[in-house]
Amino acid sequence: MTSLRRQSLVAYGAPLVETIVDCPQPRGSEVLVRIARCGVCHSDLHMQDGYFRLAGDNKLDITSGRALPFTLGHEIAGTVDSAGPDVAADPRAAPGRKVAVYPWIGCGACPACRHGEENLCAAPRYLGIAVDGGYATHVLVPHPRYLLDYAPLAPGLAGALMCSGLTAYAALKRVKDRATRGPVLLVGLGGVGLMGLALARTLFATAPLVADIDPGKRAAALGAGAGAAFDPADPGARKAVLAATGGVHGVCDFVGSESSLVFSTGVLAKGGKVVVTGLLGGSYANAAAMFALRAMTIEGALTGTLAEAEELMALARAGRAPSVPIAERDLGEAQAALDDLRAGRVVGRVVLTM
Repeated sequence: MTSLRRQSLVAYGAPLVETIVDCPQPRGSEVLVRIARCGVCHSDLHMQDGYFRLAGDNKLDITSGRALPFTLGHEIAGTVDSAGPDVAADPRAAPGRKVAVYPWIGCGACPACRHGEENLCAAPRYLGIAVDGGYATHVLVPHPRYLLDYAPLAPGLAGALMCSGLTAYAALKRVKDRATRGPVLLVGLGGVGLMGLALARTLFATAPLVADIDPGKRAAALGAGAGAAFDPADPGARKAVLAATGGVHGVCDFVGSESSLVFSTGVLAKGGKVVVTGLLGGSYANAAAMFALRAMTIEGALTGTLAEAEELMALARAGRAPSVPIAERDLGEAQAALDDLRAGRVVGRVVLTM
């Protein structure tokens, strides 16, 4: 029996530890993937903590329904190891096939799933969130339809496209019509924000504007082609954006905090839209009348659909792949990678190697 080595969450708020178990055998339509790379995502920090921060001292508990030890990680790329009997003849499940894994897997029966929006499932089976994920040597995937060819891309980038890339792509699609009126603004330059910058340079005619409190990240974004960079903590930043643009028609908020959303909505032109993907936490308040007076839209986006993942992968494989800094670290350094991410020491993406 092959062993499965993993970095496990054994208690919320505690460091990951290595655990070794027997490798599962795929049944039915399942596919066992031998993992080559798995990205380290900011949402993994919330998973390790066991909560999302809400307004004030309130927290959203996310510990229920998950047996420990548990394996984090959802930005997965690897090779097919074996398949269950129902899909053994499916070419998508052929052993040795190099694949990126779409992790936002739904129940298949709820209204969202029936309309192709498994990422919005009422009873999700997300890898690394609801079921064991990619901080391991192997992962079990329910069906080969979730496996996407990624060659000639590097496996680290291919895995990252399934979350940070997909989240940025889905957000940018939601402001695509606004991008014809002027530059969009990207708030937050973590892994998702830098993916968004690279994709916006490909998808839109005008280079996007960016905002981040970290001067190093602003400098990196300017070097990667941003039209201008602003420090949202600067009291003059809002006026500077308005002076440069007359008001922004589309904003992607990759932070999702009170301060980021106040800044994002504060620079909008009439009829503008903010798409929020970040999960940092906090609360947001605005006079109800302002939504109508400014014809303002605030929309949330939760990753993206399988169809959007396929669109993004096709773009990337066709030579329009986002170029973002990727640092590779051994699986055994998963906790150190999480610590660096929590401390703000990561530019781009850290990817674990198996």
